[in-house]
Amino acid sequence: MAEKKQVPLRLSAKLYDAIAAWAEDDFRSVNGQIEYLLTECVKQRKKDGKYVSEHLDEAPEFDIK
Repeated sequence: MAEKKQVPLRLSAKLYDAIAAWAEDDFRSVNGQIEYLLTECVKQRKKDGKYVSEHLDEAPEFDIK
């Protein structure tokens, strides 16, 4: 098995909370959810040469109450 690299990551509290809730829904840890999402994004880019979103560099808006 390949060695995994550790990467420091800073997230806003709202983004972290959204990912944590999503991870819980998918029965994953927050770290596992982030790794899963990044893996899917890379697969999509390799598949059609595009990012998942045309607006990837824009800050996301969360409708969290």
